[in-house]
Amino acid sequence: MSIQLLPPEVVDQIAAGEVVERPSHLVKELVENSIDAGATSVTVEFADGGRYVKVVDNGKGIPPEELPKALERFATSKISKSDDLWSLRTFGFRGEALASIAAVSKLNLTSRTPESTQAHQLLSEFGKKTSVDPVGGSAGTSITVQELFGNVPARLKFLKSDAAEATQIKTTLKALALAHADVEFRIYEKNELAFFWPACKSRKDRVEQILDVKPMYDGHAQRENVTAYAVFADPHQVAKTGKNIWLFAQNRWVQDRSMQAAVMEAFRNLLMHGEYPIAAVWVEIDPEYIDVNIHPTKSQVKFHNPSLAFRAVQAAVRDTLEKAPWVPQGKAPGVALPLPELDLHASAMASATQAAFSHQDFQVTQFKKKEFPLQMAVEQAEQRREALETLHTDESNPFVRRVEQAVNPAPQYAGAEARDVSTSMPTEAPKYWSSLEVLGQANLTYIICQSRDKLVFVDQHAAHERVVFERLMTAWRGGKMEVQEFLFPLAVDLTPDKVEALQNLFPDLEKLGVFVEVLGPGTVGVKAAPSLIKESVMSSVLDKMATEALDLGGSFRMEKVIGDLCATMACHSVVRAGQALSTEQMKNLLSEMDDFPLSSFCPHGRPVSVEYPYAKLEKDFGRIV
Repeated sequence: MSIQLLPPEVVDQIAAGEVVERPSHLVKELVENSIDAGATSVTVEFADGGRYVKVVDNGKGIPPEELPKALERFATSKISKSDDLWSLRTFGFRGEALASIAAVSKLNLTSRTPESTQAHQLLSEFGKKTSVDPVGGSAGTSITVQELFGNVPARLKFLKSDAAEATQIKTTLKALALAHADVEFRIYEKNELAFFWPACKSRKDRVEQILDVKPMYDGHAQRENVTAYAVFADPHQVAKTGKNIWLFAQNRWVQDRSMQAAVMEAFRNLLMHGEYPIAAVWVEIDPEYIDVNIHPTKSQVKFHNPSLAFRAVQAAVRDTLEKAPWVPQGKAPGVALPLPELDLHASAMASATQAAFSHQDFQVTQFKKKEFPLQMAVEQAEQRREALETLHTDESNPFVRRVEQAVNPAPQYAGAEARDVSTSMPTEAPKYWSSLEVLGQANLTYIICQSRDKLVFVDQHAAHERVVFERLMTAWRGGKMEVQEFLFPLAVDLTPDKVEALQNLFPDLEKLGVFVEVLGPGTVGVKAAPSLIKESVMSSVLDKMATEALDLGGSFRMEKVIGDLCATMACHSVVRAGQALSTEQMKNLLSEMDDFPLSSFCPHGRPVSVEYPYAKLEKDFGRIV
């Protein structure tokens, strides 16, 4: 076949296939045109899975003499020369959308400028335009699309069900509304109002409005010429997929794996496997350092320096997360006095004729509670004595022996070395965990606490795991880790490229307390390691570190691997479920939790505590309706 020019209708259909892959792309192009026109109110109607779409705005409109040009390919008012591509201030710029849509549908374009007293209309039926006629209409532009892909039945076969296409349209409209908080949106599906989003004062307000999650938290970060702003829910409110991570570059809704990975990295050690955060992230950069013209639907962008965008997004989220703003500040009406030094058996026998302990210190508590019968008091005293004796005498207990070796200073829960409780009035209000009153231990696993308005159950293993994990990470960052030397280096076989990659990590490994030397082209030797790391795991740990460094690189990847390792070390080095704790040990653990803002979650993302408001208990018991 000889070379020949394609007919215009074929060219238009090819362009339509690139720009309008499915109805949601059509909606995106039309709404972005409305935003570019300065609209403050946009109404979208759709039906039949998007084969019928109508978009009405109150923008600046199109003069009647320019209406025919609007449906021509490569006709636009947004750029005029190639340099404009690197300083874009609008969402549209190719001049293809309206022409492509008109080529595969019946289109009605009606517009009126604010200066004009008359609106004008242009009809197009699968690319064939009529003359411009005067009609009635308000200022702004209205575009109605009917019978989408009516002249390309093959394309119709690739559309999904009406419900699936409608869902994608609504997702696209949510993204557009998130990007433009100052614009009012009305969305109608099959002539029924589906969404109404009034204009908001801030992006944070708009995110709460559209995602229907409250409260949300926000954060800013800047890395050189890249600025990131993020709005996100706390780690208690999560999604089962990554679809609730909304990403914007230059206020364009984009799909970017690096930015999504940055959000996930920021939530590291706060989410369980299979959980995803709820977040919206905006990245702004000088237009000359980002390319938005790499995909026909403009859904992808390319950064001049992707690592800057990654670091900015990660910091915008993580810096706020580390403050744990969702944790309430403890406010206690008083301070519990320390228990008197008593022989528990003698005290119980001396009080045999009384219904409760009579010592006045037992009557001074942080929260109201009824007096205990004698039998209950004796049983609790006996359990406490046995727990203390167990912790003192069991030298193999990792909670007593190994945790104290892990980090210095470590929480000294056992014996007389437990921290003293001051009898003086504190100079400032106690923190959240310290403000809780310890009531006891359930199933030798959960610490039972109470506050003014709720019961709080704390998983003792998860709580202590977070404390030790944070201390290990702090020791690594500060280069202070207790290590033990091996009599003979532990040989680990790796591929030559992994050995080379691992060499670059030696300084970071030494901060963790892992001292490695190269023994050969495919072998390294571990000379020393933290006392809590088992020799049997060193081979897999080093191989994982080398693989991460080789495939992904970057300091964040190193910290992730170190974090995973510290989480494993902490998990095997702390108090276990099923282990008895005294009241003082439980209090000290809660106090240690206050040292770290992220104590609400263990390093593997499991929640540390569960709350039961008194209002729920009263409702369950029929006290209130």
